[in-house]
Parts: sequence; C-alpha cells; structure tokens
Amino acid sequence: MSSLADKVVVITGGSSGIGKALAEISLARGAKVAVCGRNLTKLQESFSASPAVLCVQADVSREEDCNRFIGEVVTKWGRVDVLLNNAGISMRALFEDADLKVIRELMDINFWGTVYCTKAVMPYIMKSKGVVAGISSIAGYRGLPGRTGYSASKFAMQGFLEALRTEMLRTGVHVMWVSPGFTASNIRNVARTADGSSQAETPLDEGKLMSAEECAGLILDGVEQRKRTIVMTRQGKLAVWLNKLLPSLADKMVYKHFLNEPESPLKKYG
Repeated sequence: MSSLADKVVVITGGSSGIGKALAEISLARGAKVAVCGRNLTKLQESFSASPAVLCVQADVSREEDCNRFIGEVVTKWGRVDVLLNNAGISMRALFEDADLKVIRELMDINFWGTVYCTKAVMPYIMKSKGVVAGISSIAGYRGLPGRTGYSASKFAMQGFLEALRTEMLRTGVHVMWVSPGFTASNIRNVARTADGSSQAETPLDEGKLMSAEECAGLILDGVEQRKRTIVMTRQGKLAVWLNKLLPSLADKMVYKHFLNEPESPLKKYG
C-alpha cells in the first residue's frame, strides 16, 4: 500500500501537465487531493466532481489566494500531509530584449508562489510531520540562456527550500526539491516572450520528451521515500555535474545547445 493512502496532498498548478499528472497519480495511490489553478472551470473539467478532489481557483502570485487555498483544504479535511509547489511559468527571450515585467512575473509565480503556499501550510505540515516539495528545474542548478528570469526563480526556490530544510531538520518535516529535465507539458507553449505575451508554440519535439505521467510518478516516489533531491534524465544529470566540475566547458555546451533550438533568440548574437 502506498504511504500516500488517506493522506492530504496539496498541488499548485494542477490543471495541466505535471501538476495534473501529480494529482491523478496521487488519487490512484489513495490520497485526498487539493489542486489550485487560475482557471477553475479547467480544473473541474479535469477532475469532475470526485469527493477525493478539492478544486480551488487561486493565483499563487497572490499571497491572499494562497492563504485562502490552504484554508479551504484545512476546512475540508482538517490536515495537510504533502505540499507540492508545482505552479510555474517559463520564458524565452534575451535579457537585453526582455521587459522587466516578464522577470517579475516569473519571480512572483515560481518563487513567491512557493514561499506563500509554504508559509500558509507550515502549521499543518509541522503537525503532520509531512513533506514540502518544490518542482524546480535543471535551470535551478545551471543558468540557461534566454531564460534568465526562469533560472533566477528556480535558483531562488532551491535556495529557499534548502534553507528551510536545514531549519526543519529536528522537526520531522521533510523538505525537498525535484528537477525534471525537458518534460512534455504546455509550459513552453505559455512561456513568456520578451514583451510578456505567450510563446504559443514549443521549440521542442514534445513527443520525444519524458511524459508528464512518468515525471509525476518519479516525483511521488521521491516524496514517499523522502528523498533529498531528484535530478531527472541523463541530460539533466550531466548538465548538473558538468557545471560543477567544468563550468567553462558547460557554458560553451549550454550556449551551443540553446543556439541550435528552432528560432533561438541567441541567433541574434551568433
């Protein structure tokens, strides 16, 4: 039997991609699941009216929305055992060209959304000696060109969670983060361009990427095993270790990789 059976799992950004898969697999493992998203109709369509699912409209960049979301979870079930900070957006634009509102939005959602929800859930997670997890990225270990705001937000998330994990060492609360590699989802379709509009089309062949379901399964396995961190995919692990051991070489290899993307913004520099 899964250790998630009868536990209350809270997931931000649960209407699509990894978030939706996390919710579906948590349900399959016997958990009660609360999901939030900006589009309540989309959430409800995804999860119908299951009594084991609570759907809440919330924008995690707003502290009051995060507090209300967690409040509704506790009102319904009286506890929280796992918080999965999954909500996030990306970007694809050179820093030179990007409106600063783009980077601010990424920090508000990816970093502050994690902080707000974690703060709201702390009394209940401490009581249950539960798990707080952040769905980060390889961009949280290695800055990626054309994604300055995204990398900054994920570095910030990981620094916050690492400090919190150290604070929580003697409380029974487990804090971790997970860094998927490229995963099939809509995050690239809604990634922000230089002016803040959605990219609309992905530059990657989504069919060749890890599925959201496989990624979510690995995340939940890690939560159940209380792993410290998870870095997924061979490419992701190579990027992290190469950046530690041979950072100058990593700069060149990462630049070349992203230069070769279709319509790469780096082509401006050559």
